[in-house]
Amino acid sequence: MPEYSVHEPDFSGTTEEEWSAPREHDFETDDLSEIATHFVLSSSGFDDPAKFEVLKLPVVDPGGDLNAHALKTAYSGGHSVERIDGIDDDAKDRAKSVLEDLAGEFDDLKLGDDG
Repeated sequence: MPEYSVHEPDFSGTTEEEWSAPREHDFETDDLSEIATHFVLSSSGFDDPAKFEVLKLPVVDPGGDLNAHALKTAYSGGHSVERIDGIDDDAKDRAKSVLEDLAGEFDDLKLGDDG
């Protein structure tokens, strides 16, 4: 079972535009540690991720904006923290806490089934 690191991603603004999870080539850099700042989870750390695929729960778009729809997707649904294989309950709870804190950047953003 991988041991997931959790962190609060860096962002420069917020957006409520449509969301599509970014792919590695969507970023203007190939520095994975810089790309990792857009994600909440990593199974190989954030300072020097082994490869793009170890990064999970993207919530900041390649332009640097925290996306409200990405937060909802990461919190619940088919591509959420609940669906990540091998994540332990502690990492899951920490990730959900980070997502909840980030949701505070938006007025009236509700995460989960009632959102």
